[in-house]
Amino acid sequence: MPSPLLVVDGVSKNFGDVAALSNVTIQLNKGEIVGLVGGNGAGKTTLLRLLCGVYRPSYGTVRFVDDGENKPVDEVRERLGVVPESTGLYSRLTAWENIRYHTRIHGRNDEKSWDRTHRFAKALDIEDELHRPTRGFSRGMRQKIALIRAIAHGPDLLLLDEPTAGLDVTSARKVRDLVKQLGDDGGTVIYSTHMLSEAQRICDRIIILHNGTVRADGSPSELLEDTSSEDLEDAYISLTRDVARSEPIEKASTISNILLGIFSRKNRTHNGGEEE
Repeated sequence: MPSPLLVVDGVSKNFGDVAALSNVTIQLNKGEIVGLVGGNGAGKTTLLRLLCGVYRPSYGTVRFVDDGENKPVDEVRERLGVVPESTGLYSRLTAWENIRYHTRIHGRNDEKSWDRTHRFAKALDIEDELHRPTRGFSRGMRQKIALIRAIAHGPDLLLLDEPTAGLDVTSARKVRDLVKQLGDDGGTVIYSTHMLSEAQRICDRIIILHNGTVRADGSPSELLEDTSSEDLEDAYISLTRDVARSEPIEKASTISNILLGIFSRKNRTHNGGEEE
């Protein structure tokens, strides 16, 4: 029987008169890789911000399940790892210094953090870059460092917002392989993407968001069966026939600054370098 880790119950999020999310109810179970799929304006980023406690719901609740006890998600942020679409690395620090700063905020031992960092960097084939300042890193390299930063402290839940955006084919595959390995090791991952093919490759479940509502939640095979479709693209189109919102509810330009600060508000004034 699935063991719940995070429960979203009847959640709506409004911005003025606009409903970014409407009555969303989902359960995220331990050890699952869950794809969050939808186009621009679907509500994916808003939902991710609710899941990590950056936003509070207008209605409903988001609860983290800890040994059978429900806790508000903003009380367990150290149990989360977040990779925003914009990485927000400190450009004057080396890759390892960026990661170490994050793990120290979470109270992790440097030696253990380095061991995990080096293991993940080796899997992504970037171990030689760990002691280089991140200024001048390519978008793909920054994305890889942000992923390692999010998992180096050993979170129970990893939230990924378009983790392969800007990566070449080989690098994207390495990231997907690492995410699959985390799932095989018992980790729980929320994988937000607009690419159905990518979600199908690595996700146990796929949640389709459209115009702020959940249109489907199930395994790839279940989505195909429920929609009598031969492929996921056809299934997606059949579930989202109404006109999509033309623009996102919010701009994503500030998400990295928000997410980097939520874990330790007293450290927000740290000036280790410029953010990108």
